[in-house]
Amino acid sequence: MNIGVVVFPGSNCDHDCQHVFRDVLAQDVTMIWHKETSVSGLDAIILPGGFSYGDYLRTGAIARFSPIMQAVKRFASEGGLVLGICNGFQILLEAGLLPGAMLRNRSLHFICRETYVKVENAATPFTHLCNPGQVLKIPVAHADGNYYTDPVTLAGLQANAQVVFRYCAADGSMTPESCPNGSLDNIAGIRNAEGNVLGLMPHPERCAEMVIGNEDGRAIFLSMIASWERNKSVGVR
Repeated sequence: MNIGVVVFPGSNCDHDCQHVFRDVLAQDVTMIWHKETSVSGLDAIILPGGFSYGDYLRTGAIARFSPIMQAVKRFASEGGLVLGICNGFQILLEAGLLPGAMLRNRSLHFICRETYVKVENAATPFTHLCNPGQVLKIPVAHADGNYYTDPVTLAGLQANAQVVFRYCAADGSMTPESCPNGSLDNIAGIRNAEGNVLGLMPHPERCAEMVIGNEDGRAIFLSMIASWERNKSVGVR
């Protein structure tokens, strides 16, 4: 599988994603500079975490205009797998590939700590190797991770099983206290209606190998690889 990792000015988790896919999971990885206009030959695209363009205007707001994002949009419209992590999630929202917006954290402070998320939809290309309701321990690191959308859109996300991850306690219970940033409905990650685009605020690339004491994030990446292999065997993207 050939994974494309987009590199924006200010990205700082791009090489983390490269390491996990290339060195841990033995996949091919292509680093894509933000000024490129083609994603030809790629099987999936990762928008990594960081501070694209310094987040000077608003998180993800400038990155959405990068030349590469037009190619990412075409890739997604054709059914290609796109994963946005943290700042990548924010970029997907700004680009209109996912609904909603990010607000400042409820505490108004940058948060960097372990969190627990519950797999609310285990029937996606990103989670099908997980069990429904499985709790994953994945770290967060952000100042603008407070997901928000209007009531009608939220109802649609809930009805269409587009909420893929919710913040929870270690035992899977969901309370306001288990949500680190004040995110609406404890939302940690959502997918598009078609199911091939996922954005999540936690960082699975930071917990994908036991050498650092936690590999819960690996399930997301292995699910992507298994989905691609299955689709390839039947001749679809």
